[in-house]
Amino acid sequence: MDIRAYMGWVTAGAIIVLLAEVAAGRHRGVYQRKGEFALLGLNMAIGRFVIGPAMAIVIASVWGHLFPRFRGAWQDMPLWLALPLVMLFGEFCFYWVHRWAHEASKRRSLLWMIHRTHHSATYMNVTVWMRLNLFWYVLIPNAWTMSLAIYLGLGKAAGITMVLNAAWNVVPHSDFRWDDAVRAHPRYGRAFRALEHVFVSPGIHHTHHGFGKDGASYRNHGVMLSVWDWVFGTLHIPEGRPYRYGLPGHDAHWLEELAYPLVRIDKKPVGQP
Repeated sequence: MDIRAYMGWVTAGAIIVLLAEVAAGRHRGVYQRKGEFALLGLNMAIGRFVIGPAMAIVIASVWGHLFPRFRGAWQDMPLWLALPLVMLFGEFCFYWVHRWAHEASKRRSLLWMIHRTHHSATYMNVTVWMRLNLFWYVLIPNAWTMSLAIYLGLGKAAGITMVLNAAWNVVPHSDFRWDDAVRAHPRYGRAFRALEHVFVSPGIHHTHHGFGKDGASYRNHGVMLSVWDWVFGTLHIPEGRPYRYGLPGHDAHWLEELAYPLVRIDKKPVGQP
């Protein structure tokens, strides 16, 4: 399958959602922090179009060096088996790396300091999907697991998983919260809550980006599947939106958020000359 063509359609869908959010007034007054647009723009220009493709080449060579005899070893596996295997394995690895990043936030580990950029936004809309530290493109588990699947000969399953992940990411990051009404529906609400034990809804991911009531960044670590959160006891199904989005007390410079640990800017305490 031509992944680039499908990713093009996903990108077009994300732009449509973005325009719908803007038309609905969901972006009005939310970009309060200095450098917010520069952070988003440089992330797209450098991260998505330079570092991302470069890492794809590097990771492919890593797997070839580590496992030279396993190139294409599983290429005869049928798609009906390969697809769920690749999806579950990819989500499992992402779940644990993502969870470790958040659990290490209090001691400001390198993993957390790189990942925090995605969480410091005080708003929630489709732009947050691409609000990343540049080094996250190096560490993100999906890049490693999907390239491994391709190396083993499961290219079609990996391609489908990557496209679904990208498309699904647009939905839970969007400001449109259609799931609240479904979850509260007297007839369909219970069935929808059952599905939320398997699939990530906007509410589940918004909870992960919030704090206060119905906000818990230490919960809901899945991207597309919430099944691992359910299995390992970190699933939280909300009643509504979180009280606030972002990180309490956070005030890092946008350049540090973009390129930590390469860029470190120590801010002076309030009132200090």
